[in-house]
Parts: sequence; structure tokens; C-alpha cells
Amino acid sequence: MKTRLTAILALAALAALIAGALAPVARAESSIRVGMVFDVGGRGDKSFNDAAYRALERAEKDLGIPMANMKYIEPTQTADRETGMRNLAEAGYDVVIGVGFLFTEAVNAVAKEFPDTKFACVDYDIQAGKEIPANVSALKFREEEGAFLVGAIAALTSKTGKVGFVGGMDIPLIHRFQAGYTAGAKAARPDAGVLVNYAGVTPDAFKDPTKGKELGLTQYSSGADIIFHASGSTGLGVFQAAKEKGLLAIGVDSDQAGEAPGHILTSMLKRVDVTVFEVIKEVKAGTFKGGPHVFGLKEDGVGYVYDDANKSLIAAETIAQVEAFKAKIIAGEIKVPNQ
Repeated sequence: MKTRLTAILALAALAALIAGALAPVARAESSIRVGMVFDVGGRGDKSFNDAAYRALERAEKDLGIPMANMKYIEPTQTADRETGMRNLAEAGYDVVIGVGFLFTEAVNAVAKEFPDTKFACVDYDIQAGKEIPANVSALKFREEEGAFLVGAIAALTSKTGKVGFVGGMDIPLIHRFQAGYTAGAKAARPDAGVLVNYAGVTPDAFKDPTKGKELGLTQYSSGADIIFHASGSTGLGVFQAAKEKGLLAIGVDSDQAGEAPGHILTSMLKRVDVTVFEVIKEVKAGTFKGGPHVFGLKEDGVGYVYDDANKSLIAAETIAQVEAFKAKIIAGEIKVPNQ
């Protein structure tokens, strides 16, 4: 009798265990799923894409979203961008993020197919003239304002009076960096010369360090002693040129001092990590709001690096003058050109 009772109890316990395993599990607030599709160059570019990835790391740390709930895709072809976003939406990710202006058309198309999914696009091309779907957060930056400040730093630090700019793909987005950089250099030092080159006219121009080094060496040989790049991983070649010549370069998007210690004067910060994190935070909190969101100096969306790693390279009076420029830009007293 005792054996039979024990068997019955064991079966009951097993049944309860199976029932519990099959029962629907309540969805915890922290269990939202985040999908991301990177831009040209992918993770490891030490710049734009890596800044976006830091948003995922922060979401895990500050929002408690398990990294297992976050997935990223590195496309190899243009069509892969839309396919990647669609696959993530079909898989039930709560928010899908496209990193780069090249995603504008793809995010518009996929967002309309999945109206209950939230989307975000970094550097969304608002000028494309198409209506932004209600479930799309269009993240934009006033890159020219941050570039203005590093242009001023470059001109005030230059010993030759000539500085350089190396852009990636020759497009309006990168023209904003060039325009701001040139304006800042001229505002700080009216007689400053600015050399300008672009790596190409296709997206591959953002992932060609060999070309970056070639352009960097050419500009240094032409008299520039400081070069600012806005070219993704192509800029790593500019840093190689700076090291070979014993001169200086300026990083972009992220703090790139570690890529060429002693040769990175500063980096223009484009806080992609902060803005993407805020989108994830909004989705988690249920406060997501679609439409355009623009970040400049006033919103702390752009800036520059000045810390222990580069204080010895930049004079205190230079920082004072640059901070004065910054205050005037925020106050609207200086209008920075964007083309």
C-alpha cells in the first residue's frame, strides 16, 4: 500500500512539473527583445557601429535586459539591410534598430509591414521627402556643430596653419562634418588652410583603411599636420599615416584615442550610444514616440573629447576659446553651416 501511494505521489509530482513547464510564462518587463542591424563596416569599426553596440551593453547593465534578448546582424549586401530588419521583426523583436542613413528606405518599408513593432534608424534621411511611419524613431544629429569645435581645436593647435579632412562616402551626411570642421577652423584662425579628400562614392568608402592611409599620407605630405576623419574604419588608415609621420589626427563618433595613443588630438563625439539607449529605454517603459529626434550641442548629442589622455596635446587657452564657441552655438549666436 505504501509503495502504491509513493508511486501515485511521484506521478502527481511529475504531472505538476510537466504542467508547469508547459504553462505560459508571464512576460517580465525586462524581457523585451532588441534587434540591431549594423551599418557598413559592422561591429569592430571602433567608431559608428561600435557606438551603437555600446547601447546594447548599457541596456543590459542599466535596464536589466539580458544580452540573450538582444541580437545584432552584420549585412554584407545592400539587400541584406532590409532582409535583416524583416527577419528580426518576424522573430518578434520589440524594437529593431538600423544603424546608418542607408537604412532609411528599408526601415520605412519594414515598419509598414509590422505596425506593432517599434523601429529606429540612426541618421535617418529626413530629406528623402517621405512620411516617417508612426512606429519609427528617426534619429538625427547636427554633426556640423561637433565638427565645428574640433575644427577650431585643430586650427588653434596646428603648427603649419594647414589641417586636413578625410571623408568616407561623398554624400551630404559627410559634407556636414566637412562644412562644420572648415567653419570652425576658419572661425578660430581665418588664415587656416583646409585640405579635403573623400575615399569614394559607394558605401565601401567607409571600410577602406588602405585608402584612408593613402589620403592621410598625401595630406600630411602637402603640409597638413592634423587630419580629421569622418570615414568609419577607413579612418584607421588615417591614424596609421599619423603614426608614420609623427603627426596628429582627430577621431570621430567615439573616443578613438586608443587607436593611436599620442597621435589622437581629440575625437568628435556623436553620441549614437546615448540616443539608441534612450530608444530602448522608451520601448521598455512603454513611452516610445516615433518621428524625428534631432541632437546637437544643446541636446548633448555631439561634442568632443578632452580628458587625461589628450590634455597634454591641447592648450588650456584653446579649450577656453572652443568652449566660448560652444556657448555661442547653443545660444544661436553662431549658425554653423551644414553644407
